[in-house]
Amino acid sequence: MKIVCVGGGPAGLYLAILARLRSGGRDEVLLAERNAPATAAGFAVTLGEDILDEFYRTDAIGAERIREAAHVWDTQVAAVEGRRVHLGGRYGYSIGRARLLDVLAERARQVGVKLHFDTAVAVDGDTAADPLTADADVVVAADGVNSAIRRNRAAAFGTRVAQGANRYVWFGTSKQFTSFTFAFERTHAGWIWFHAYPAADCPSTCIVECTPETWSGLGLDRMEPRDGMRLLEQVFARSLEGHSLIAPPGMGSSPWLTFREVRNTSWRDGNVVLAGDAAHSTHFAIGSGTVLAVTDAIALAEELYPGGFAGTDDVEAALAAYDARRRTAMMPVQRMARRSMEWFESVPRRLEGADPVDFAWSLLDRRGDQGRLHRRLHDVTQIEPVRELRRRLTSARRVRRAVRRGEIAPAEVPAQVLQR
Repeated sequence: MKIVCVGGGPAGLYLAILARLRSGGRDEVLLAERNAPATAAGFAVTLGEDILDEFYRTDAIGAERIREAAHVWDTQVAAVEGRRVHLGGRYGYSIGRARLLDVLAERARQVGVKLHFDTAVAVDGDTAADPLTADADVVVAADGVNSAIRRNRAAAFGTRVAQGANRYVWFGTSKQFTSFTFAFERTHAGWIWFHAYPAADCPSTCIVECTPETWSGLGLDRMEPRDGMRLLEQVFARSLEGHSLIAPPGMGSSPWLTFREVRNTSWRDGNVVLAGDAAHSTHFAIGSGTVLAVTDAIALAEELYPGGFAGTDDVEAALAAYDARRRTAMMPVQRMARRSMEWFESVPRRLEGADPVDFAWSLLDRRGDQGRLHRRLHDVTQIEPVRELRRRLTSARRVRRAVRRGEIAPAEVPAQVLQR
């Protein structure tokens, strides 16, 4: 079987790795990326325990390298005009996007994937006309939210794109955040806020967001990008503590975006299959883009190689099974992501006259997945000794997960931690 992955993001790279591993190195696997190596844009991405478990399950060698490069943050706070409210029991992992792609590309080379950087494949989306994809048994369109392959077959995929209301921009910052931080500030034009989180191998990420009314009221729609950054540094001076914002790579005349929610009624058309942002997009507020891309890759590899080291005899059936499996799994995720997006679109109304602790609870429960016990825990977490106890219990839970997946040997962990 010949598999060609178009796009060098997490979905394309991880599918390529797994195809080589699960075929025992017998199948030809190529990956084409239009950009040069080591030129990935963006700052850090976030990962959770479940996807780390999946990395270790599917490729333990590669998983160890990803985990070694990842940074753990174990506190989360919401600051409303400087008043900090703690969101207890929260932790996660972050890794620079460029570093993650470097690790995956290195692993792909090691297992024998043929990587073609600086190679634009199917520029107009026509995979049959491109020499690299024309004779492929499977073409994986992992070419991002602006996928040319998806656009070329939009009718077959049933593509629908919906726009969010808020404006946002991805910055880095010279401040090394230690906690995942939401900071909300009031301006003369309305409320504006950021989502910031740390990484070990790149500047902290700082995503600034606001309503279109605040965006235009502050003049951000008319300012030169650098002037806009300087204004935002002043607005967030309290949380940035004098540190600067860092422009996103390749910042043009306007770095501000509106979120685009991509849905498709089918993820396959003939031998072409969608993965990652080409297949779906979820609002950045749930931080799942990379996780979902990797999960797509794992599911597709399992359908193409159901026996572990033997490829399927029926590619069409395998792609149909992947399509049904992942679209079904994505439906509740995209509903949850839309609820989160809509919550942030209503932030100004929620903040007016609100108690910061109550507002922070609403932030925590914006997806509707928290219960009464969690609300009580949220309230008592504002007490420092309780917060410290909860942090220790959360840390112990994290260590136990690491032991179960083979990241840490049981002998390296105190027995009382494993027994909690």
